[in-house]
Amino acid sequence: MWRGSGEVRHGRAGDIVWANDGRLGFGVIEVDEAHAGGIAAAAEQAYAALLRHVARGPFPALLRVWNYLDAITEGEGDEERYRQFSIGRARGMHGHVSDFPAATAIGRRDGRRVLQVYWLAAARPGRGIENPRQISAYRYPRQYGPQPPSFARATLPPIDGMPLLLSGTASVVGHASAHPDDIHAQLTETFRNLDALVGVARPLRPGLGVCIGASSLLKAYVRQPDHAAAVAAALDARLPTRIRRCCCTRRVPYRPAGRNRRLPPLSPPRRPGLRPLSRPHPCARVSVKAVAQRFY
Repeated sequence: MWRGSGEVRHGRAGDIVWANDGRLGFGVIEVDEAHAGGIAAAAEQAYAALLRHVARGPFPALLRVWNYLDAITEGEGDEERYRQFSIGRARGMHGHVSDFPAATAIGRRDGRRVLQVYWLAAARPGRGIENPRQISAYRYPRQYGPQPPSFARATLPPIDGMPLLLSGTASVVGHASAHPDDIHAQLTETFRNLDALVGVARPLRPGLGVCIGASSLLKAYVRQPDHAAAVAAALDARLPTRIRRCCCTRRVPYRPAGRNRRLPPLSPPRRPGLRPLSRPHPCARVSVKAVAQRFY
């Protein structure tokens, strides 16, 4: 639930349900994959529709996007559903987006082949934040699919007082997942990546602090159900008790190597210093995502 700071207006525009408080806009669209013609077509349809919607309204700049789809890791090679989703998302964004938002793609386990996309938007663009320990998502090598993912590792919103918005952050260094067989070491590496993002963001907004604050909202997504208790215990030991967090068992993208030709990627964002970053990596067992993360 997002709490507004002013009077909330809401409504429906076609397949989109929206709300805003005069400062930020929030929306959701659901697309039935069967009616669209598959997950790639559903993603293209969803992103084209949501970008047309925000372009016509008072909040045209995407800050953060959440994508939920069933069986995200199903399929072999480039037929994997996440790879197909990435192709459709890029097609839907093409010509509409120059500054990639922070984003998350998470797999549901309910058997409903309906793509759900939620977003948070503002009147002015935020600032994309890159993790210097990782390769940008749009520069990921071909082994992860024909279309690089189209999102920033984090977004610094244009509104003072808003939290730093993070994408999924796993134990990736460069483009390789570190510690594939050690869940505790993966979690430690993940927090190193969080620290690196804060280090990049602080010079741009000196009011940000050096650690996760009490108003942060954290979700830890775990691939294997039998790892959930260990991850939850590790988070309890590492984080102050006042920080709100939850541990969820969900699928995160897995990308076996392939050799097909890469599709043309989206053009890199035009604003200097804005470079969208990588997503959860093959072999990653845990990924920490911030719904809203504030550092003090």
